[in-house]
Amino acid sequence: MSTIAFPTPDPGILARRDGIVAGLRAILPRDAVIDSEDERRAFETDALTAYRRMPLAVVLPSTTAEVSAVLAFLNREGVRIVPRGAGTSLAGGAIPQEDAVVVGLSKMNRILDVNLSDRTMRVEAGVTNLAITAAVAHEGFFYAPDPSSQLACTIAGNIAMNSGGAHCLKYGVTTNNILGVTLVLLDGTVVEIGGDALDAPGYDLLGLICGSEGQLGIVTEATVRILRQAEGARPVLFGFSTSEEAGAAVAAIIGAGIVPVAMEFMDKPAIEICEAFAKAGYPLDVEALLIIEVEGSDAEMDAALARIVEIARRHGVKTVKESKSAMETAAIWKGRKSAFGATGRIADYICMDGTIPTGQLPLVLRRIDEIVKGHGLRVANVFHAGDGNLHPLILYNCNDPNEAARAEEAGNDILKLCVEVGGCLTGEHGVGIEKRDLMRHQFNEDDLAQQMRVRAVFDPAWLMNPAKVFPLDGRVAA
Repeated sequence: MSTIAFPTPDPGILARRDGIVAGLRAILPRDAVIDSEDERRAFETDALTAYRRMPLAVVLPSTTAEVSAVLAFLNREGVRIVPRGAGTSLAGGAIPQEDAVVVGLSKMNRILDVNLSDRTMRVEAGVTNLAITAAVAHEGFFYAPDPSSQLACTIAGNIAMNSGGAHCLKYGVTTNNILGVTLVLLDGTVVEIGGDALDAPGYDLLGLICGSEGQLGIVTEATVRILRQAEGARPVLFGFSTSEEAGAAVAAIIGAGIVPVAMEFMDKPAIEICEAFAKAGYPLDVEALLIIEVEGSDAEMDAALARIVEIARRHGVKTVKESKSAMETAAIWKGRKSAFGATGRIADYICMDGTIPTGQLPLVLRRIDEIVKGHGLRVANVFHAGDGNLHPLILYNCNDPNEAARAEEAGNDILKLCVEVGGCLTGEHGVGIEKRDLMRHQFNEDDLAQQMRVRAVFDPAWLMNPAKVFPLDGRVAA
């Protein structure tokens, strides 16, 4: 694919590359600066692997002070900066430019403080999502956001894209689970935003930072909420004869005021792909599957499931299979969490990310199938049904330029559909470069100008994570 444009590199910056690298080496330890072509190649793309650009250089600071010194230097030199967590962005949020320096946070992976009485943790931004939970699981606590990449993705990227996950229906996405951050501004200034309390006084700058895609500064530390684990949790598989019936059941369950801890959807292609990989016991004789998990005491779970089963039966449920053991529960979630990787075993794919009102699920599922078939391709749907966060996986052959172009067109059509039914372009993957040129489909020029003015207050030179989020011709001054 090659339809997404990148800015022309600044020849003046490219000509000064040796001097810029020398300046970075004067700031950081020698092993923290990567400038050889072979080593830089590891950073030329992220999980949106269809696009790649070789960065000018890569730095791997170990402390907030080092990040501050790097940003101050690059700002003085007028060099573009691309923050990078683990590089798991599916929207191209960490893809660099040839005249940009990648600032990677992988070395900043320490847990700084655990406060069980206040139910908070202070972590560096390179700590993986799953490591936060692992640090307190033995005490009966956990960190709620759980994107499928949680084994690898870092809190830095979670904050940048406001990531969610299967359990965000009950516990919220990243912005609902972050209390404070240490933020390094473009000029190297270090500021503390938020704090240890559930709500900080003054303007909600934390809400502005979370989801800003690395355009306002670099988060180096975060204070996160940790929660007490529930007494018990029980996932149940619900199989339906059609995707429309499953979508209608989701809307009815949410409409009845029931909030399960998770409600995940798979269509038949996704069921077959995940079952072949995880052997989770998914029913193969249905067209759509819901994984609905409830938690609490046995009595609470029984009561909630009785209501959910009643609603599902009114919408033609064909199969109801309840987990009977911890092993079965682990297998059920292994299948869902492995969906993207399992799909990659059988085909190349584009993973879309749009959000819609849950009441529109039956219509949108039918239209997604029509859109993808209209482009001569296949789709596997797997997504967070409870909050309407869709993840259609459009299958194609990356070695066929025509198929690749059609896959991208189908993805754009699906995202436009999400907006047209009252949703938005992204739920948790962010805009990055993937959806940048669709922003005008959701926002008018005044809306975009206001957003860009906010960005320009933090980054008047537009050096932070350039060519992302906003159309390339839309830059405005502070």
